Amino acid sequence: MCVFCGSRKGTRPEYVNAARKLGRLIAIEGWRLVYGAGDIGLMGEVASAAKAAKGSLLGVMPKHLVDLEVARQDLDTFVVTETMHERKKVMFMNSDAALVLPGGCGTLDEFFEVLTWRHLGLHEKEIVVLNVAGYWNHLKKLITCTIDEGFANHGLMDFVSFVQEPEEAIDALRSSLFCRRTSIE
Repeated sequence: MCVFCGSRKGTRPEYVNAARKLGRLIAIEGWRLVYGAGDIGLMGEVASAAKAAKGSLLGVMPKHLVDLEVARQDLDTFVVTETMHERKKVMFMNSDAALVLPGGCGTLDEFFEVLTWRHLGLHEKEIVVLNVAGYWNHLKKLITCTIDEGFANHGLMDFVSFVQEPEEAIDALRSSLFCRRTSIE
């Protein structure tokens, strides 16, 4: 499960609580957490919770961030990439879906890249946005605006699920993964 989120914790305790709950739920599902390898911010919270629940962690970090973001030491697999773009690609290609938690510019970049790839037909993976405390309300409005103003087709919103709670995210991903696996078999 690829998780994109902030290298900072944000201002609300709800962000940290959701990250911890999500990490725990990913591990309980038996899914491997694929994330940015940091031990700080929301990404550190997700990873710590997943690890505490006996989850498996694949961390991917570009070499210029290894010291800046404090790479986690107890990863099951640690991949160092040359660039940020390569990081996103490695993370997403090693996962079955993407989950987006609150974050900043990097999280937005990651979200829009996987959404663009989906829009272009490069993958059919589920993209779930965990809209903790309404953090992503403006993102949803922005996507709707691009559709309303004729810069994207109406199907763009079909590629993203906005949910409020970590349990809803897990439910959406579980049913999506089940449907994909059933159609393949």
